Amino acid sequence: MRYLAPKRGANLFNGAAKWLTARGISLLGSRVLAVRGRKSGEVRTTVVNLLTHEGERYLVAPRGHTQWVRNLRAAGEGELRLGRRAERFTPVEIADADKAPLIRLYLRKWAWETGAFFDGLKADSPEADIAAAGPGFPVFRVVAD
Repeated sequence: MRYLAPKRGANLFNGAAKWLTARGISLLGSRVLAVRGRKSGEVRTTVVNLLTHEGERYLVAPRGHTQWVRNLRAAGEGELRLGRRAERFTPVEIADADKAPLIRLYLRKWAWETGAFFDGLKADSPEADIAAAGPGFPVFRVVAD
């Protein structure tokens, strides 16, 4: 399974983005994802980018099968926070065959921030290239509870 661990610089950026988002300042759709840890049972938080497409909302994992992805799969529920507002949701994992358009849109919006994690993929990469990379990038539809 594909997973890119964050480096120190990324941790600093993510920490700042998480701090702002927790105080109600969204950076182009950022949210704090809260999900129960699959081993510890403790609530874990991380900053994510919430993608909206055709009236639906999605979470894309540019670093691959991260801890938050594994925890979300195991817990079967999560919470998206922006400031004091919190929304509980059920994640619905998107099939690999259906990910390409969502990954392309994600790259259009956030390549400046996360493009380095996409192994050379760009928003204008051929459809076949994005589809082939799909299994390495988990995508979840956010279904409000």
